[in-house]
Amino acid sequence: MSLKKISVITATNLVIANMIGTGVFTSLGFQVASISSDLALISLWVVGGVAALCGALCYAELATALPKSGGEYNYLSRIYHPSLGFLAGGISAIVGFPAPIALAALAFGKYVEVFLPGVPPVTTSLLIVWIITAIHLFGLRAEERFQNWSTFLKIVLILGFIVAGFFMANPQHLDLAPSAGALAAMVSGPFAKSLVFVMYSYSGWNAASYITEEVKNPAKNLPWALLGGTIVVTVLYVVLNFIFLLGTPKQILAGQVEVGLLAGRAIFGPLGGNFVSALIAIGLIATISAFSWIGPRITKRMAEDLPKLRAFGRSSAHGTPYVAVVFQLIVVTIFVITGTFEKVLVYTQFTLFLCSFLTVLGLFVLRIREPELERPYKVWLYPLTPLLFLILTLWMMVFVVLNNPVESLLGLITAIAGVVVFFFSKEPGRLSARSRQH
Repeated sequence: MSLKKISVITATNLVIANMIGTGVFTSLGFQVASISSDLALISLWVVGGVAALCGALCYAELATALPKSGGEYNYLSRIYHPSLGFLAGGISAIVGFPAPIALAALAFGKYVEVFLPGVPPVTTSLLIVWIITAIHLFGLRAEERFQNWSTFLKIVLILGFIVAGFFMANPQHLDLAPSAGALAAMVSGPFAKSLVFVMYSYSGWNAASYITEEVKNPAKNLPWALLGGTIVVTVLYVVLNFIFLLGTPKQILAGQVEVGLLAGRAIFGPLGGNFVSALIAIGLIATISAFSWIGPRITKRMAEDLPKLRAFGRSSAHGTPYVAVVFQLIVVTIFVITGTFEKVLVYTQFTLFLCSFLTVLGLFVLRIREPELERPYKVWLYPLTPLLFLILTLWMMVFVVLNNPVESLLGLITAIAGVVVFFFSKEPGRLSARSRQH
């Protein structure tokens, strides 16, 4: 049976839906508290978009040169050693995708509570996760249709909010002219610290690389999906934050989490908070769907290489890895009920950054070690593009270690312990040979 393929539009929508969560609607208040320059505040989101674009371009080269699904699992296994790929894949499958699903689902429940005040957010969270998972079990075509429509709706609602923002009655005066003060703010400690949280909002730019084998003509379409999705989100983020600043005085935004709600009230009046709550809740459906799609594909890819995990690779006649999907649902359900996902995310932050760092570093390794390897796409402005990404990622790793040293160390120890599981799960000689095929 031939594997069904998705269009470049669907792959792009996966990138967009993975990237746009709640972060852009909540983080500006903390940035305003320490940065006063309007130009510097907007520049944060431009710089974050450039960094995400650098990462997306690097992954595009790797995805077309090593055209298998699995993301970091595939790249690290192929470039360094299968055990390193196993660590990255295991963390992504057990935490990297289930934990953000739980986070988005609980956020969905809290925003829905605005309209259904008597319903516990946990109940709503579990219900939306189970419904979306059921849709994904109907097969690739059902996944594709649901993902496209939910992402299109998300974009339309955000665009509606932006357009309304430009016609608000009493906009704030913004000073976006270059100045010595703005430049000083852009090289300050608060700017660097704020950039870390902006980059969290941009995470997901590599989404399409996890499903390379499901994309039609990946050598051509995958780079466009990664590039297009990241550019769309960058433009939306920059303009959204411009609207937030345009609609609400900085002294009101400072230190506040619900930036989107405050801006919504400024634009639409007393009911603006309800509108933004609905916008974010509906938008989170596409986010949950995108994470739910990708996570099981990593588990399936690993199961293809590890005989003792073969059961997780079983797929339905419609092309859905149903065992991996159900496994992810169980993990997400546990995270939502227990509320432990936030602690788990803290423990794994450093390791997740390290995997991205090693992946982009692997682009240099692969070019030096295998210069004759076919590369349908080569990253623009090499080596500046990967170097910029590596510098920014290294900074974020240092920030995480300085702020959560114990958690980072424990997360790294836990990841290293996964090597034991790797050697237990593999058949001698089999994985090494398969992982190096291309």
